[in-house]
Amino acid sequence: MKLTDIRDNEGATKKRMRIGRGIGSGKGKTGGRGVKGQTSRSGVRIKGFEGGQMPLYRRLPKRGFWNPFSRDLNEVNVGRVQEAVDAGKLDAAAPVTVEALVAAGICARARDGVKILGQGELTAKLVFEVAGASKNAVSAIEKAGGSVKILAQSVAEA
Repeated sequence: MKLTDIRDNEGATKKRMRIGRGIGSGKGKTGGRGVKGQTSRSGVRIKGFEGGQMPLYRRLPKRGFWNPFSRDLNEVNVGRVQEAVDAGKLDAAAPVTVEALVAAGICARARDGVKILGQGELTAKLVFEVAGASKNAVSAIEKAGGSVKILAQSVAEA
């Protein structure tokens, strides 16, 4: 067998319909568009138009709400921070900030800040300067001898 002999099975592929190529083609003259009217012409066509009936997208009620003041925070567990400290990626002497976590590879990007969550064990004495922390995380950090400073969010950032 040669590379030139390789081909699809008989009937596996079908030639596409070339519309508007004469009456003998079966899709000639009007090219499957019917006669006259907006849909027979090239260019803009009203999407979702139901012939004067109220369209489906307007009959259905609007759903949901987007809070413009919501914050997109990175969520980091204390156990993950401890792993970074043990691996030497995070300096235990310096305060733990968003920038430090991004530099350590714990967070991909800064977003609107970091919220510390309480899953895992923390043994290192760390000072956190973050946008938020859960009660479990605060208790775990204070139990290890560290502290948490919650950064105030300015109105301009929101």
